[in-house]
Amino acid sequence: MSSAPRDVRDPSARVYAPDFLTELFRNPLDPGYADAAARRGRAPASPWRRWAARPVSVVVIVAIGVLFAVAYRETMAEEPSRAQARAGLISEIKQREAETDRLTARADQLREEVGRQRDAALSGSQAYRLRNLEAGTGLGRVRGDGVVVRLADAAEDKDAVTGAGVGPPQVLYSDLQKVANALWAAGAEAVAVNGQRLTATSTIRSAGQAILVDFRPVTSPYEVSAIGPGSMRGRFDDSRAADLMRDVARATGLSFGVRAAEDLTLPAAPLPRLRYAEPSVSPSPSPSGSAGRGSSSPGPSGSGTSLRPSGGVR
Repeated sequence: MSSAPRDVRDPSARVYAPDFLTELFRNPLDPGYADAAARRGRAPASPWRRWAARPVSVVVIVAIGVLFAVAYRETMAEEPSRAQARAGLISEIKQREAETDRLTARADQLREEVGRQRDAALSGSQAYRLRNLEAGTGLGRVRGDGVVVRLADAAEDKDAVTGAGVGPPQVLYSDLQKVANALWAAGAEAVAVNGQRLTATSTIRSAGQAILVDFRPVTSPYEVSAIGPGSMRGRFDDSRAADLMRDVARATGLSFGVRAAEDLTLPAAPLPRLRYAEPSVSPSPSPSGSAGRGSSSPGPSGSGTSLRPSGGVR
């Protein structure tokens, strides 16, 4: 007895095609590469092909070596010129700094001379009032007791493997800003950073790795000197900025210290470059009875010209 024919629609007889992504991840290599590798395994390369491949490899290695040698030679040939240019720039920077210091000292001498002649020309009360104003604005030298806050970069660490310096934690310009603002808030009457007197228009900012105070570079260690009342140190020690700097010093190795100082002398700040506003030229009044351009009487259609404030409108 013959068996009944199998139903072609039987689900068990269906053949499912493999999923494309599954097959791609399962066999990422194209079958053609596998067939080529199998053929090479069955039929090894001929001796002449092996001998021909060796000179090519040698030529490639020699070419790479020549390229490295040429690059190294060019680098070493340019090293003296780069070192000479760098030394020249360093020398020029030092000369300019020395010239700037000389001109600054000369400006201070001239300022003192002008102050003496001014005091001689003015009465005693007027000269005293002017000196107090200069001291308050930072344009006059001041002397008194105060506080000195010292900040310094951490000692340079050496890499255990290469022996090169890994770069120490450095004092940031924002640290000097925090200390200076805390001293002002504690009652300081005059503040200077490494001898640079701070005024209402002073700036403490960074330019690359350098810290600038009124566009003059300052280097570690940094000393922020302040003249003020006797309670200034206690108020500064209790400030948030002092607590933050103490935590930073413990965590990074920076140096941070506060000490009382007697008979401090803070120099005067350079004279600021002020810009003055000047009023614009007011229009000349038109003659009476004439219909000049400055007439402000409106017409029926509002065509009259009204006077605008000097400087126009935005």
